[in-house]
Amino acid sequence: MKTRILGKTGLPVGEIGFGAMELRGARIWDGRPVSPIQAEQILNAALDLGVNFIDTSPDYGLSDHYIGRFLSARRDEYILATKCGCRLVDRGAYDETTHVWTRRNILSNVEESLRRLRTDHVDILQLHNATIQDVRDNGVMDVLQEIKDTGKARFIGASSTWPDLLEFANTSAFDTIQTTYSALDLSHQHLISAAAQNGMGTIIRGAVVKGALTDLQQRNLVENIRKTMGMKELWESARLDELLGGMSQAEFLVRFTLTHPDVSTVIIGTLNPNHLRDNLMSAEAGPLPDGLYLETVRRLHACGIGPIWTPQGGFER
Repeated sequence: MKTRILGKTGLPVGEIGFGAMELRGARIWDGRPVSPIQAEQILNAALDLGVNFIDTSPDYGLSDHYIGRFLSARRDEYILATKCGCRLVDRGAYDETTHVWTRRNILSNVEESLRRLRTDHVDILQLHNATIQDVRDNGVMDVLQEIKDTGKARFIGASSTWPDLLEFANTSAFDTIQTTYSALDLSHQHLISAAAQNGMGTIIRGAVVKGALTDLQQRNLVENIRKTMGMKELWESARLDELLGGMSQAEFLVRFTLTHPDVSTVIIGTLNPNHLRDNLMSAEAGPLPDGLYLETVRRLHACGIGPIWTPQGGFER
């Protein structure tokens, strides 16, 4: 697989990484049941196909357990990113995911994750949906530095949302950020370049998106996406099917995201090795040709989306 450097970490990461949320099981966010056989198959298939970046979280239920059980013997083959600030609350039929930013909870997250992942360190420890106020009020950066000093985490990142992620991206305190970015969800795209300018690697989730935009009203305030337009409607309004030229929608979306040079890796979750293989083949095909990318941009502009990054002139309105 083609690799890109994950910002100032210097780590070479594959353009496609594995997002382990699909391994969470039925107790988290209406997930599907996942058997040990399924988990073993998809995790080993990912490494066998050349994936070298795995993103997980204590919030992802069974994910850490499966990664530790089935991949610990191959630990030197992948870069491991997890998250902190998480707390699962048993609500009987399901587990509620909450976030607590005390030193005690963060340290507990790390120790429990390392135990379940069967490793002595993670490569990237990311704040999971923290706000700037959470960080300031709880001395979170001091705790993260303490964890780095022990060697239990090599680098520090932030996985969050607007507007807090913009402040994280505009500081030098973090090594990576994780955000959404897709042709159908451009609301955080400006964060990618802001982070890169500060030397951060960018981990992209949501490149292959389904259904309606989440938190659409807030996103409209940022990027002027039409208030009533969801992803399916945006795709149809921009007539993007006309541009596929034999590509699947998923390939088109993956290649659109990888056209941005400040994207380091795109994490995609699946339980199906064939779907994973298809996404890797999409990345192998490379970024969209300039003409096709610019026509996509033009059509999105016509639907009220902007500004959009272009290879010729950076951000254009």
